Amino acid sequence: MRQTIKPDVKELTRMASQLRQTILKMIAKAGSGHPGGSLSMTDLIVALYGYKLRHDPKRPDWPERDLFFLSKGHGCPALYAILAHYGYFPEEELATLRRYPTKLQGHPERWSVPGVEIAAGSLGQGLSMANGVALADRLDNRQRRIFCLMGDGEIQEGQVWEAAMTSSHHRLDAVCAIIDANQLQQNGPVREIQNIEPLADKWRAFGWHTLEIDGHDMAQIVQAYNEAEKIKGKPQAIVARTIKGKGVSFMELNPAWHGVAPKPDELEKALQELSRG
Repeated sequence: MRQTIKPDVKELTRMASQLRQTILKMIAKAGSGHPGGSLSMTDLIVALYGYKLRHDPKRPDWPERDLFFLSKGHGCPALYAILAHYGYFPEEELATLRRYPTKLQGHPERWSVPGVEIAAGSLGQGLSMANGVALADRLDNRQRRIFCLMGDGEIQEGQVWEAAMTSSHHRLDAVCAIIDANQLQQNGPVREIQNIEPLADKWRAFGWHTLEIDGHDMAQIVQAYNEAEKIKGKPQAIVARTIKGKGVSFMELNPAWHGVAPKPDELEKALQELSRG
């Protein structure tokens, strides 16, 4: 039985601001990483773990837990930060990001970090994995939700759309796709490299119950998660319109910050902006 709790939108928003600061400190300490895409997905993952996802840090392999699949694996600083916040591992370990022999690799590995459900690095595979688990859960009569977060550049991959057809065909209503539509990919704007619009209409055409939201408005995110959970007989897609590098003026919508760590003076400026915001 799922527990219904009232979300504290202000607290979730505050947590997201703190998490963004943690993410940048981790990447700066490592000297490498992916700040832009980690910052764009922060609100989405905070609302998920802080409100909607059924999980237990003391039992990472609890059979009845909901599952979160981070398909855009380079955004793992955000995932590591939220897992540490909830006690899956000590927060002190965040300082070891990408520093051998750390567990916190530059792309997540399933068996290294408690709470990480899939290995990700090669893009486009997360939704297929979500389908496989949903089909297995159906055979086992297990009632749990499977959330898969993808990037808008990532879904240029053909495998994503094969998986989208599979989800719809098998009416996998346990599957919820979250698209972090942050407008940029590694080499520039998504619309210029390979335009994916009209994005929400595409998911609807593939038979998904589709919602389109502001991915930085915590109230909209919470409402979308609630609506998606009520849908029966269809998978759900949440197209979250976000800003790559959200919260830091010189990183926002700047493709140069896809995979670059901030220098000490840049980190200081970014933390000041985030603390004010």
